Amino acid sequence: MTTMGIIFANIYDSSLGELTNKRTMASLPYGGRYRQIDFSLSNMTNSAIRHIGIITKYNYQSLMNHIGSGQEWDLELGEGGLEFLTPFAMGHNGSYRGKLEALDSAMNFLKISTEEYVVLADSGVLCAINLEKIVEAHAASGADVTVVVKDGICNGQKQLDLAVKVDADDRVTDVAVDYCAGEQYLASMGLFVIRRELLMREVTEAVAHNRYHFERDLVMHGFAETGMKVNAYRYDGVALFNESTTEFFHNSLALIRPEIRHGLFAREDLTIYTKVRDEVPAYYGEHSEIDDCVVADGCVLEGSAVNSVLFRSVKLGEGASVRNSVIMQRCTIGEGADLECVIMDMDVVVRPGAVLRGTMDHPLVFKRGEVV
Repeated sequence: MTTMGIIFANIYDSSLGELTNKRTMASLPYGGRYRQIDFSLSNMTNSAIRHIGIITKYNYQSLMNHIGSGQEWDLELGEGGLEFLTPFAMGHNGSYRGKLEALDSAMNFLKISTEEYVVLADSGVLCAINLEKIVEAHAASGADVTVVVKDGICNGQKQLDLAVKVDADDRVTDVAVDYCAGEQYLASMGLFVIRRELLMREVTEAVAHNRYHFERDLVMHGFAETGMKVNAYRYDGVALFNESTTEFFHNSLALIRPEIRHGLFAREDLTIYTKVRDEVPAYYGEHSEIDDCVVADGCVLEGSAVNSVLFRSVKLGEGASVRNSVIMQRCTIGEGADLECVIMDMDVVVRPGAVLRGTMDHPLVFKRGEVV
C-alpha cells in the first residue's frame, strides 16, 4: 500500500489580507520559527510519504525559498520526490477556480505517479498527525473518500468548507459545504484520502461538467448524487484552523498554553521540521520583563513583553511594552513604544514612543517592511 501527497499552498489566501498579500498561505510564518507548510510536509514525511506535489498559483517565491531542496524534511527535489506544481510549470495561466481545476492542471503529475493512494492537504489547518493510520483506516473502511474531521469546531458561526454529520458508528449521514454548521456536525480539517485512479477519474469528469470545487463538486456531489461512500476519520489531537486573520492571531497566542504547544510540537515520532537557521540565543537586557511569551532565538529584548509571540531577531527597545501581540522576524520596536493586540509582519519598524493598540477581536495588522 503506497501513498503520495498533494498540498494546496494558496487556500484561504484572500481571507488573511496583508499577511498573504505577497506570500502563499503555506509560507505564512507561525510560532516564532516555522511556516505553515512545515506541518503538512512534516506529517507526510513522518508517515513515510516521500512523493509530494505542492500546488501553488502565485506569490510562491518565498515558499520555494523556504523549502529549498527539501532536505530539512528528508525529501529530494525532483521527479519522484518533492515537486512544485506551479501554473508556469503546468501551462496554466491565471487563478484556479477551485481545487479540482488545480488538480486537473496537475493531471500529468498524477498520471506518471505509481502510488495507490493520495493524501490531499490544505495549508490552513495546523496539526501533528499520523497519516499512515488514516490511510490504513481508509483502506479498511472500503470508502471512496475519507475526510479527517475534528469535533468542537462547528459552532453555528464559523463557515466551513465542509462539515459532516455521522451516526453512532461514525458513518457519514450528511454532508454540508460553505455552511455555518451547528455543534452536531464535525468540521473537515482539509485532509482527504482517495485512490489515485479514482481521483483522476473524478477530477476529469467534474471539470468536463464545469465543476471545480472539491468539497462541493466531488465530495458532496458524490455522496448525494452518485452513491460515493464517504468515511469520516476523527482526529482527537490539537488542530488549529488558521483560515482568517483573527484565527491566525488567536492561534498564535494559543502557543503560550502548554497543552497547545505540546500538542503540536511534543508528539512522539511526529516532529515538525522547518528550515534550519543558526542564530545566537535571545538576549534579555538587565531591565527587561518577559512574561508568558514564546521567544525565538536571535532576539534582543530590553523592554517588556506579555502574552506575545516574538519571532527570530526581534529588537525590543528599552522602555517599550508589547502585550497580546505577534511580532514576526526582524521587527524593531523603538524605545518607549506601546503595542497591544498587534500583528507585525517581517521587518516592520516602530518609531520610539509610538502607541499602537488593537483589540483581541480586531488586531492591528502591519504589512512587511512598514515604518510606523
